[in-house]
Amino acid sequence: MKSGRLLAAIIVVATVSLIAMGTVWPNDTALAFAGGETLLPASDSPEAAVTDLAHQIGRRAWSKAYSSLANRAEFSESDFVRDLAGSYPSLRTYATLDNFDVRPLHASGNEAQVQLRLHWSTVVGTFVETRDLRVVKEGDRWQPYWPLVKEPRVPPQVIPVNYLRWDVIYRGAGDDWGAQDVESPHVRIVDMHPVERAEGVVILGELLNEDVVPAYVSVKATLLAKNGSAITTEDAFDKISHLLLPKQVTPFLITFPNATLSGVANIRMDPLATLVSASADPVVEIQNQKLNPAPDASLTGQLTNQSGQVVSIAHVLGTFYDKNGQLVWVADQYIDRALLPQNPVAFNIHIPGDLARKISTERAVVATYNEGAFQ
Repeated sequence: MKSGRLLAAIIVVATVSLIAMGTVWPNDTALAFAGGETLLPASDSPEAAVTDLAHQIGRRAWSKAYSSLANRAEFSESDFVRDLAGSYPSLRTYATLDNFDVRPLHASGNEAQVQLRLHWSTVVGTFVETRDLRVVKEGDRWQPYWPLVKEPRVPPQVIPVNYLRWDVIYRGAGDDWGAQDVESPHVRIVDMHPVERAEGVVILGELLNEDVVPAYVSVKATLLAKNGSAITTEDAFDKISHLLLPKQVTPFLITFPNATLSGVANIRMDPLATLVSASADPVVEIQNQKLNPAPDASLTGQLTNQSGQVVSIAHVLGTFYDKNGQLVWVADQYIDRALLPQNPVAFNIHIPGDLARKISTERAVVATYNEGAFQ
């Protein structure tokens, strides 16, 4: 899928850029990740032992991190690496550890409980992973027990598939067709709503592929001043499902940081569509959707990969409406682990607290990027 190849290219470029930035502007943590052993504290306390482990994880010094564990006899080093980096290509594969938090929970004699929060950075944002570690004192040093999370194994099986597929044949260089070629898909913005938030002006909307062919879509928006001049232009980037099959609808969200509606006279919207080859597989089903009220307002549920393919990245987009069916908010979550066939994975999309009371209904869609796109 072209969308998967595009995302893969963006991830690779962004990863290289992050590495370059860390080399040019290193901080203490980055220096430790890069090999600054003198910056790492001795494991003479439970917090220091977990801090040292986090530094080794950030440096991807897997052997050193694994050898520091008190329970390493319970699993192999490869199991430990797969737990952190994923068994299949996913956001974890390309993530870098941006920072971490260590918080003591309980201590008694030669044993303690310490919480480790790992803040991973990716091209599509950050995700936080929380692990509660048991730490024990062995001699004069403290060693953590790693709470290993094993990914499920998919048993050998045959999964029949029956899905639609669209292939595109373009005019070749030697074809005598004149200027004729396959027409681009027809897409239309069916809803657009600008709001002002703390982060700036936000444009919410929905885009419909009203054609009978699949489309790779995007949306650009330009804020216009009273004299008609352009103030600034932004696009939806990742707050949209880029691949739309016929008659599908995607929400989109475009943010203009630090802008205010008082200085905007008009907004120009530019929906873009390109014809692409596509299929209706893999099918990812959303199950057990639940709209949770404030104070911790969220949309929760599970994703189940119904196909026989491994889905490298799943992107869940939630569209939220008031009791009159008017669009209130758009939010999303990327799943950091690959979706294995027939194995449910939970998602949790946060809803701003001040908007939660306005929301009456919701709709969720899933965009997927397949494992083959990274090869």
